[in-house]
Amino acid sequence: NHMQKKIISTKNSPGAIGPYSQAVSFNNLIFVSGQIPIDPVSGEVVKGGIYEQTRQVLENVKGILEAGGTLMQNVLRTTIFLTNMDDYSAVNEAYAQYFPENPPARSTIQVNRLPKDVNIEIDAIAFTVSS
Repeated sequence: NHMQKKIISTKNSPGAIGPYSQAVSFNNLIFVSGQIPIDPVSGEVVKGGIYEQTRQVLENVKGILEAGGTLMQNVLRTTIFLTNMDDYSAVNEAYAQYFPENPPARSTIQVNRLPKDVNIEIDAIAFTVSS
């Protein structure tokens, strides 16, 4: 039973914009890099307010998890980075749709600035169910 690190990459979510992987799996855990509200098709920041942006971020997380062979319900922990804590309730409204029951542990942090000057970034840790 040897430890194994594997890189996860998918076209269903935006490509990395730096020297990092979309996600890395190790044994039965998947560590998803922070995702921002970029539409993977257009490569542009999604139009709309924080609610639409949160949904796009979570769609990007979901796409990476699916590429890694797991689902949103298997997320153990997330971190949400917001440029404005006033967006908290709108973010929660969108977020709750992706984690309707037994939501993961979470931290929410207000930050000064995010890549591409977006207003939200979310990372995640999930587990895979061995086949």
